[in-house]
Amino acid sequence: MKWQEMNVDSLLQKSFLFGMAGIISCMVPLTANALQWSAYGYLSLFTGLGLALQLFGLSLSVLVLRRRKIGEIQKEKAKKMVLVLAVALLFFILV
Repeated sequence: MKWQEMNVDSLLQKSFLFGMAGIISCMVPLTANALQWSAYGYLSLFTGLGLALQLFGLSLSVLVLRRRKIGEIQKEKAKKMVLVLAVALLFFILV
């Protein structure tokens, strides 16, 4: 099934899951740095993976917003998801 043909609610749920997985993946190197673990070499891969997951979740939310016939509740959820993921993405890029 194509992404454009999926149900709006399932797209929002997938967007939330990808966004949360991305945020958690980006938090792993930050906590390792705060706890001063010595094996910090490969933890930067988690940051790249987390940023990619957040971008994918953000793109799913934008895909929902671009649909023509969606309800107001779903449109508000998509707008909130775009805002939260954009702020999180900006935070982790700047850190």
